Amino acid sequence: MISVAGTSRRFCDGVSRRQFLRIGSLGMGGLALPQLLRAEAAGGRSSTQKSVIMIYLPGGPPHQDTFDLKPDAPSEIRGEFKPIPTNVPGIQICELLPRLARLADKYTIVRSLADGIDDHSDYMCQTGRRKGNQPPGGWPTMGACVSRILGSSDPGVPAFVGLEPRMQHRPYNAANAGFAGVSHDAFRPAADAKADMVLNGITADRLGDRRALLTAFDRFRREVDSTGLMSGLDSFNQQAFGMLTSSRLLQALDVSKEDPRLLERYGKGDSKVHGDAAPMLNEQFLVARRLVEAGARFVTVAYGFWDYHGNNFGNARNDLPMLDQALSALITDLHDRGLDKDVSVLVWGEFGRSPTINKDAGRDHWPRANCAILAGGGMRTGQVIGATDRLGGEPSERPVLFGDIFATLYQRLGIDVNQVTLPDLTGRPTFLVPEGCQPLPELVG
Repeated sequence: MISVAGTSRRFCDGVSRRQFLRIGSLGMGGLALPQLLRAEAAGGRSSTQKSVIMIYLPGGPPHQDTFDLKPDAPSEIRGEFKPIPTNVPGIQICELLPRLARLADKYTIVRSLADGIDDHSDYMCQTGRRKGNQPPGGWPTMGACVSRILGSSDPGVPAFVGLEPRMQHRPYNAANAGFAGVSHDAFRPAADAKADMVLNGITADRLGDRRALLTAFDRFRREVDSTGLMSGLDSFNQQAFGMLTSSRLLQALDVSKEDPRLLERYGKGDSKVHGDAAPMLNEQFLVARRLVEAGARFVTVAYGFWDYHGNNFGNARNDLPMLDQALSALITDLHDRGLDKDVSVLVWGEFGRSPTINKDAGRDHWPRANCAILAGGGMRTGQVIGATDRLGGEPSERPVLFGDIFATLYQRLGIDVNQVTLPDLTGRPTFLVPEGCQPLPELVG
């Protein structure tokens, strides 16, 4: 959390400076300095602002036991779960996802993701690319690219917010801003909380003194590397000042004022860390919706631990109902609030799982086939794109690449991947997605 000495003073909206500056009191964890200095001044959210919410499922969920069941496969392949019909004729999903089954007309299932790699990391889910042959500075996350290209829409709300915690298996947090620049990395209200940060020498009464604020920031312990990726010290200071003097972010992170019936619809999930990854905090889906409504352009959530090498079906019986409740609530909420045309939702993990059930009743890594769920964003929904073979091991129809999904989301944000480039650290213009990747015409026409 951030502590500021001095007396409490209230903003015009009734939130005190001390309440905002002690944002850690929300229970969201401490704020690392590079993530704090993130907000650009640019006006409020309009009804046409486009945003993305990405739900990352660390570890790789079993596609054969969620959205691509194989009831006619041999017993050692098909597993224990039965498919159930959805509200779209001909589309079936797992029996543990009844809420989502009733909403199948509001999302699309991609069953033929084909270019995953055997790497427990968020890298491809966040960047759309493999780690090898990176340009100078490294590939940036999509959130960082969106922040760099579009900037913030509100001075008190970062363009890119990462709600995922700092996970025990650090590659689940591997992706970063790369050559887009540290100032476009995610603001992470759930990151490491090992130490408070203090604005040394600054009281609340002196926050209005720009020069004193700049002097105090020079005393901060900075968690920034020495590669020259900082886009400029003064821009960080300006961004920090914008956030320190606004309560908009605080309000977006605080779900306590929501209708109790809506909170009940989302549910609590499970606050315990699962495996070496993340808790299953259903309220983060609601926080993500509140953040895009407040002006964030790109929000990421990490949810649970899906590396089911053992006890695949027991783990899924525990985890899938929570995902079913949280995701169905988010999709319904976006429609109820008229945000379904402007906010795109993506749910996926780094790879799928092996067709054959192993000796420990689990499924192992399987990057050759994976699935994803896409909702909102004005995309065409109520359909399935692609298919895998009868064992769920290989795409048999319409292989889709990670980069195609990214190209689709960029298009929904109004960014043409065939025209827009970003310079790497050598100044070389670089396209946002790998060569050949394009928006999926089934979704965007």
